[in-house]
Amino acid sequence: MSLPESDRELITAELGRAPTPAEANLFENLWSEHCAYRSSRPLLGAFDSAGEQVVIGPGDDAAVIAVPEPAAADTPAAERDADAYSETYITLGIESHNHPSYVDPYDGAATGVGGIVRDTLSMGAYPIALADSLYFGSFDREHSQYLFEGVVEGISDYGNSIGVPTVAGSVDFHADYEGNPLVNVACVGLTDEERVVTAEAQQAGNKLVLFGNATGRDGLGGASFASEDLDEDAETEDRPAVQVGDPYSEKLLIEASETLIDENLVQSARDLGAAGLGGASSELVAKGGFGADIELDRVHQREPNMNALEILLAESQERMCYEVAPEDVDRVAAIAERFDLGCSVIGEVSEGNYTCTFDGEVVVDVDPEFLAEGAPMNDLDAVESEPAERDLPDTDLDAAIEAVIANPNTASKRWVYRQYDHEVGVRTAMKPGDDAAIMAIRETSGDADDATGAGTGLAISSGANPNWTTADPHGGARAVALENATNIAAKGAVPLAAVDCLNGGNPEKPDVYGGFKGIVDGLAEMCADLSTPVVGGNVSLYNDSEAGPIPPTPTLAMVGTKAGYDAPPAALSGEGELLLVGDAGDALGGSEYLAAAGGSDAFPELPENPAELVATIAEVARAESTLATHDVSHGGLAVALAELLTADAGADVVVDDAIALFDETPGRVVIETTDPESVREAFDGVAPVESLGEATANGVLSLTVGDETVELGAEAVAELRDVIPETLE
Repeated sequence: MSLPESDRELITAELGRAPTPAEANLFENLWSEHCAYRSSRPLLGAFDSAGEQVVIGPGDDAAVIAVPEPAAADTPAAERDADAYSETYITLGIESHNHPSYVDPYDGAATGVGGIVRDTLSMGAYPIALADSLYFGSFDREHSQYLFEGVVEGISDYGNSIGVPTVAGSVDFHADYEGNPLVNVACVGLTDEERVVTAEAQQAGNKLVLFGNATGRDGLGGASFASEDLDEDAETEDRPAVQVGDPYSEKLLIEASETLIDENLVQSARDLGAAGLGGASSELVAKGGFGADIELDRVHQREPNMNALEILLAESQERMCYEVAPEDVDRVAAIAERFDLGCSVIGEVSEGNYTCTFDGEVVVDVDPEFLAEGAPMNDLDAVESEPAERDLPDTDLDAAIEAVIANPNTASKRWVYRQYDHEVGVRTAMKPGDDAAIMAIRETSGDADDATGAGTGLAISSGANPNWTTADPHGGARAVALENATNIAAKGAVPLAAVDCLNGGNPEKPDVYGGFKGIVDGLAEMCADLSTPVVGGNVSLYNDSEAGPIPPTPTLAMVGTKAGYDAPPAALSGEGELLLVGDAGDALGGSEYLAAAGGSDAFPELPENPAELVATIAEVARAESTLATHDVSHGGLAVALAELLTADAGADVVVDDAIALFDETPGRVVIETTDPESVREAFDGVAPVESLGEATANGVLSLTVGDETVELGAEAVAELRDVIPETLE
């Protein structure tokens, strides 16, 4: 990718001269789609990011959110008073590393984890949880399996090595990701009011310090590489644009960051990600309304004879840019030495332009605000997709149930999450494999060592559904937001905040941009209906390849809160009645059933009162009489019931027809309860409650659909759901 001629003309007019090679490359990267959001920023105003809980919203490396006191944690955010929040904060951020993970799945995914963790550090927070949402081509393709295994290994090795648990996420397979997989990673951090740092420079005369690993030549042009379609030879030609991670240095950086924050040595911070040192330092000072004077010769390097352009734009990992008061520089250097990390005083914050010198020559001299914010926005055409008509297949019920349960999208993901250390840090109260993870935020109890459950439980859910957004970008994105909220509510928590990773193809194609606009508007509308602010995010476009564009993919990472850490499991006890809460949309569009059996249908209608529905689900999930809960989504009721089955507990269930069995309308939950009447009373006027049957103690799922009955034992279901390890091994 090179600087477009229209951009070059605009830059030349602003500078009054032709840009130097270093300036041209800096503008190319910082004005790329990946950094400047030239096609997406005009749409992002649709999101509501305000709320009493929002301390710092969009625009920084991560959002900062106040955690409610335990006494208010069960109350919906829209009903809380400002004084319901504690002095404990979380940070929330999400990033994509899509193109790098195609070219080099191991390093691409690993450095994606490293980047989002450093975004957390730059806010003065300690990382406590990761959530990965992964999307690959059809599972039966050998290349998809290669990418899948490499990405999971990269996330596992990096996350495990730095001691941050991966506790939530999703994995989806879809033919249209064949040439361009997606790797979206979210991170939750923990901080408080006194420790928060921002990426906004504070004062002219303060020093700029490059802290962490030495700079090499890896990752050159990564931002511009992420802003163009992948060619068929990308796996070999684009490998130099992929960074190489060092998790052991990242772990040292995490601990060093804690020390720096403890001693109040950091005035502002930005991690070195897209566009490397040039991107981090220029954005840091521009955000504060300052300039900078930087001497590139001072940067500590790990390779000889690096030139100015390489030093400026390399995206070598495990590096931070800190603004430090002059009197604190020696102490910062001492801490770097203690943790065996590099430290260079590369310049200072100034009142003028953003300037960089190398070997005595000025190689960059530009207005920092123009560099950071001057990219012109794109005005693109958008064409909306048409809804599908109903054309349902006539299939054998036994075969259809087995096909949906054994589909890699609905099958067990244990092969993935068992590779992650999801318990490190001793905060994980509900582990992967359920609707949502729950992390123990004991600090809100007033005693950080209290393990009794007196603190606030933080529920985490992350993911999207490409089948839904392929069928209906707008309706599918609304459903993605509702499903994540339902996942959280099914564990007794109420939504607090969310971040999104908006992935799309080449926006210059009107149908692709129309689909992208649909997911933005749909996600924004449902999050507003749920009174859940979207406090930050990431946009990744140009996810096209020789195979075509990806589906519009709106990954949402949502957090919610509850008092304490206990929650009903997504596993039957065998002792209660099974109820289905929520209205079905009476349509199969976007379902795994149609993906397996063929045919078409409209996307289901969603409930009109999502906030009230989610709050009531959470209330019922917290009741002592509730024995088990599980949301209905991918694969519909058939998969939800199969996932609830255990070796010791089953169910006898009756439903009307195949539509009722395979409908994937979110906002519905299967509840096992010993007090069905109280559930009906709670949902009176909110949502319908239907009795499905009784839980049993025989480990068999008996499904009667119309006049047909299918029986599945726990062992048979487990074998069907183990398709991923059986295929890979």
